[in-house]
Amino acid sequence: MQTALPTTWNLENIYAGGSGSAAFNEELNGMERDIDVLTRELSAASASGAPASPDQLSSWTEAVQSILLRIRQSDSFVGCLQAQQMKDTAANGLNDRVKTLSAKFNGALTNFDELLLRTDDESWGNWLTSADASPVAFVLNERREAGKEKLPPQLEALAAELAVDGYHGWGDFYNTIVSRVRFEVTENDGTVKQLSAGQMHNRLSHNDRSVRETAFAEWEREWSEQGDLCSDTINRISGFRLKLYEKRGWTSALKEPLAINRMSEATLNAMWDAVTEGKPRLVRYMERKAKLLGLPQLDWHDVSAPLGSASKTVPYSEAAAFITEQFRAFSPDLATFTEMAFREAWIEAEDRPGKRPGGFCTSFPKSEATRIFMTYSGTPSNISTLAHELGHAYHQHVMNDLPPLAQEYASNVAETASTFAEMLVSDSALKAAVSPEEKLALLDDKLNNAVSYFMDIHSRFLFEKKFYEQRKQGMLTQEDLSKLMEEAQQEGFSGALGKLHPHFWASKLHFYLTDVPFYNFPYTFGYLFSCGIYAQAKKEGESFADRYVALLRDTGLMTVEDLAQKHLGVRLDEPDFWREAVKLALVDVEEFLALTEEA
Repeated sequence: MQTALPTTWNLENIYAGGSGSAAFNEELNGMERDIDVLTRELSAASASGAPASPDQLSSWTEAVQSILLRIRQSDSFVGCLQAQQMKDTAANGLNDRVKTLSAKFNGALTNFDELLLRTDDESWGNWLTSADASPVAFVLNERREAGKEKLPPQLEALAAELAVDGYHGWGDFYNTIVSRVRFEVTENDGTVKQLSAGQMHNRLSHNDRSVRETAFAEWEREWSEQGDLCSDTINRISGFRLKLYEKRGWTSALKEPLAINRMSEATLNAMWDAVTEGKPRLVRYMERKAKLLGLPQLDWHDVSAPLGSASKTVPYSEAAAFITEQFRAFSPDLATFTEMAFREAWIEAEDRPGKRPGGFCTSFPKSEATRIFMTYSGTPSNISTLAHELGHAYHQHVMNDLPPLAQEYASNVAETASTFAEMLVSDSALKAAVSPEEKLALLDDKLNNAVSYFMDIHSRFLFEKKFYEQRKQGMLTQEDLSKLMEEAQQEGFSGALGKLHPHFWASKLHFYLTDVPFYNFPYTFGYLFSCGIYAQAKKEGESFADRYVALLRDTGLMTVEDLAQKHLGVRLDEPDFWREAVKLALVDVEEFLALTEEA
């Protein structure tokens, strides 16, 4: 691994020219032509009233997959442009164009699904065994069944078109709000600095509590200032969803996210029940951590505060070398891929103004590449985020040769790969710790992850569930939403927090996403599912790496229940697996308490 690594990503080898890229413009033009051709063919076939022939189904499936590949690529490119510079107005215009093309494509897909439905069962079964359909038979069957529960194709197409400037437009407004926020901090020398949301967010986990307190107060103040805009936005997004659900005859706001994540409500409930059973052990950890920090109780901004040597700043190149070394112990292929990602500038890590807060990994399937976005400042949390996003990137990497429809895996199994990568790094680091101080810091970091997935994520789920229940009765004010958030945090954290974060709902991007509702429980699913996978990996050693890749490659081709049964031999809709996963996740609590018993 080279000592000096690029800290800004290279988008030029995807489409040269940034938001003024001629190559990207041509990509969009070509995609628009192909969508128009597909739309005309499907509309004519639908209007004819006749069932489609096998040749027609194969031709349309091929066209759908070609367009899907480019839609994903285009959406990723625009998302990267917007994230790296929130004031790139040209990128905002491109985003609108991609969303419009996506709506046209979705409109065509409603006719495609209707034609799948029109095919009689015998003809359907025969076609699915063909060379054209069999590699994506699961997805095609899934679309056919889902089509039975939607509106007539013309109405679904209309809803998709109206969503561009309505539903998705409100979701995109989050970027506008974030570009407006202004965070001011006064440095030790008295100078006043203005920070971006990404830079300010890093200060919330600073090792100096006075810095955290000041940053949190400023964070809450600014998001409260933007609260009216945020509440309007989140109300409109949820209002659109609920009205569409009502017209489809859907009574539960969880129906869509569960379908997207290919999991049953029984599995979701079994998971949350096991999490709730395990929370008292985490509360003991949080109480001990508060004592170590000299506090009566942890406030929101203390939860991820580092302990001991975890407060040191780790240079980017050092973090890269550390992550790669841990990955290599599990899989040389994963390590080689990671080295390439660092070397070839797939990662945007620079700490600078103008960037969007948070981190993500996004795929460019046509280019068989990914890009990772974050703001790296050398904290332990940053290192975890980096390993997490590299796990996402590897997941896509091992699926690049599959048909586009087979690459459409859901966020819950996507979070499995990312949290598994985090575990590889954290567990290896813990074993290599040479001093009690270092071990304490690493145990704290691992348990902080458990707090995040068991408590923070659960509070987001509880908030969103209650919000949708109340939204059916009308709009909620900023004050209503903050009250709901505080109640959810009290329950989610089992009362273990002092000062809460009432405007978390305003600041968190996940509540504004329009492609994936309830973007919360998949994280906990991925964390616990990866615990089970990690336990299997430790039992089997090096031989498990190939089985792990096989599991990842199946994530777009079956339900999570079937995935777990095939690759792990367990049932997810029953509590046993989840209880064991929770035990594995919390095994470090006792060691942490023993190490700090003199505190």
